[in-house]
Amino acid sequence: MNILMGTTLSFFLSLSGLLSSGNFTLPSFALNFAVSLVISLVLGILVPMGKVSAGINRKLKLSPKSLKSRLIQALASDIIYTPLMTFIMVTMAYKSAVKHGAEIFYPAMLGKAMLISLPLGYVLSFVFMPVFLKLITKNAPPQSS
Repeated sequence: MNILMGTTLSFFLSLSGLLSSGNFTLPSFALNFAVSLVISLVLGILVPMGKVSAGINRKLKLSPKSLKSRLIQALASDIIYTPLMTFIMVTMAYKSAVKHGAEIFYPAMLGKAMLISLPLGYVLSFVFMPVFLKLITKNAPPQSS
């Protein structure tokens, strides 16, 4: 799940970031995607979302497949992953732009990126987590009792 969600979030957040900046090139997309993917995979190892989701469901007494559970799990995933990934990617882009002579106000650049990436990350998490979970459990080997 970590690999699937990390790849999906990294792909779409990198794409949206570069498209919103107006400076999309294939090499910059490849670099942003690779760095973002590494960040999300490391976060996935450090923060096991399965355990986080189970803890949220237990604490709020939710059924794991209920709409409320899915909404809250997507929010938790978005809060954990998206701000850090966005902060790192924007900081890298800012440093690169400034190095090449651009005069950019960093807080505005970061704010715009967060306004785009947080809702996008939430929607992506909400849509893709159940799809990937179904895919993983469908292809999982049967467990013996």
